[in-house]
Amino acid sequence: MPGDELPGGTYRVGDLTFTRFGYGAMQLAGPGVFGPPKDRDAAIAVLRTAVELGIRHIDTADFYGPHVTNEIIREALAPYPDGLHIVTKVGARRDERGGWPHARTPAELTQQVHDNLRRLGLDALDVVNLRVGGFDSPEPGSIAEQFGALAELRERGLIRHLGLSTVDAEQLAEAQAIAPVVCVQNYYNVAHRQDDGLIDSTARQGIAYVPYFPLGGMSPLQSDALRRVAARLGSTPLSVALAWLLRRSPNVLLIPGTSSVQHLRENLVGAALDLPADALADLDAIRADD
Repeated sequence: MPGDELPGGTYRVGDLTFTRFGYGAMQLAGPGVFGPPKDRDAAIAVLRTAVELGIRHIDTADFYGPHVTNEIIREALAPYPDGLHIVTKVGARRDERGGWPHARTPAELTQQVHDNLRRLGLDALDVVNLRVGGFDSPEPGSIAEQFGALAELRERGLIRHLGLSTVDAEQLAEAQAIAPVVCVQNYYNVAHRQDDGLIDSTARQGIAYVPYFPLGGMSPLQSDALRRVAARLGSTPLSVALAWLLRRSPNVLLIPGTSSVQHLRENLVGAALDLPADALADLDAIRADD
């Protein structure tokens, strides 16, 4: 099966088989995830190489660019190969200054689903994540109205599966009372582990957990500790961070992004890094909340 040779193998997301090593398409847009890329041909090459290497999980959003990333994905990969699964997000938009204001009314969410379908050239979206919080933390509050709107689109056949992005455990439970949730995409890495309990809970329920910002928000001391482990292993901090995430739990799926074919290949090799017990112990000691 495609992906078995990739780091971590595969994981079932609903009735779909995802490679645990995926690809995040955000960096295919221009600087600040705004406007077109400097080299569109290079962006297309990255996507095609990802699929050639066996990656079957691509993460995107129509507000990347905006619209740019989805248009490049369609140009590079349509007609889509069997078994390739594209996950998108809704719940935000871009303003004229490149900001990321919320866009979460039922009407806005419905429009975003149709925008994703049209620009990706699909009749139905494999997974749609409702983006709830900010860049790195959830925002408390009910999501019933927003998730209910997506659940209606799922009933109409426009969406196959539903997920959540930047949420807490209470919001996950609220959503599950409305419709099944197949994945949670939150801020998590070797230093920022506030979601440890949520990872364990989703693993028990068979829900995929997709961490983003594998090197995000680390203090200089934490970064130094990670660099020391990487140097001892003859590797890079990003490789070590990705390998640690794959070891954290079998339901963890990676979506590292890059606009370079070379970096894509390096990320794949790095995620397969073997972490000996002493390295794991040192990594487990890096915590932002200690």
